[in-house]
Amino acid sequence: MNAKQVHKFLGRYLEATECSIIEKSPAHYTVKLSPQADRELTNRPYYWSFVDRVGAEPETMSFLFITDKDKFEASMEAKPVNEPSSAPQQDSQSAAADAALARSFGFINSSINAPRIPREELYFGSRKLDQLFSASRSKGSYVYLFQEPDKRGATPFQSTAYTAWLGVNLKVEFACDRKREEIHSFGVSLATGHCIDGFHHRLVATRLTPRLPANIHVAKNGITFARALAIVEQQLERKLKSYDYTWATEASQRLEEELSRIHAYYEPLVEHALEDNKAAIQEQFEQRKAEIKWQYEPRVTASAINCGIFHLEGID
Repeated sequence: MNAKQVHKFLGRYLEATECSIIEKSPAHYTVKLSPQADRELTNRPYYWSFVDRVGAEPETMSFLFITDKDKFEASMEAKPVNEPSSAPQQDSQSAAADAALARSFGFINSSINAPRIPREELYFGSRKLDQLFSASRSKGSYVYLFQEPDKRGATPFQSTAYTAWLGVNLKVEFACDRKREEIHSFGVSLATGHCIDGFHHRLVATRLTPRLPANIHVAKNGITFARALAIVEQQLERKLKSYDYTWATEASQRLEEELSRIHAYYEPLVEHALEDNKAAIQEQFEQRKAEIKWQYEPRVTASAINCGIFHLEGID
């Protein structure tokens, strides 16, 4: 994952969590976090428990996120030369107030109250980026989105029909003493029950928004969520049945070979062991057999990565 991809991901996260962007460039973002993002990223459970208990208005933190350190530092070095100073001048009232405080308390450093903005460098493998990934996974497992219409209706009375789709991304794992994984994406129309394989590719080519667009109406669902999920399971099962499972047969053969070696080693030990040691050896024998079965026994497992309801244009 390069710097551009990190920058793009960060921008999408900040937009999704409604953070206030103070300043940005191709190499950095300076932001004031939203309450949601502050809870996820700042690790301040005591502060947020206090806010929740007393109902106070939360004061969220600001951050400087740097996605390309070299480019950011180069721009900062060039800034005083190429750009005029943007520091605001004190007005007469502020100057008079500072002078009055100085007469009473001595010299006052006007920058002492300047807020300190924490700096975080984001790159693949960094702690903060991992935290962003974790927050995205936990909050992005279930989504509810609408397709953005290409253009508004000609009249306020014109309405476009949308269909609700259940989209599910599944990870299928083929495991023995070796492992292979596949990602499958299915979409089921909740109006007709029609199922599409490779649904993710359709979504990638579609602009989506969490807000309900104007001048649309959603077709009535013809099937339940449970029925749609059953259709996905049936579609995946039919697809997996068409696969070549020679690897499973070979894995079973390796399993039998390993078990025969284990039996050849442990059975004489158990037979000739003293009564005091026989139970311990037998327990070790059973544990070793279980480990070999777990390592070599072929299995296929499917698990849901994420899912969502997507309202797409048309009646499908």
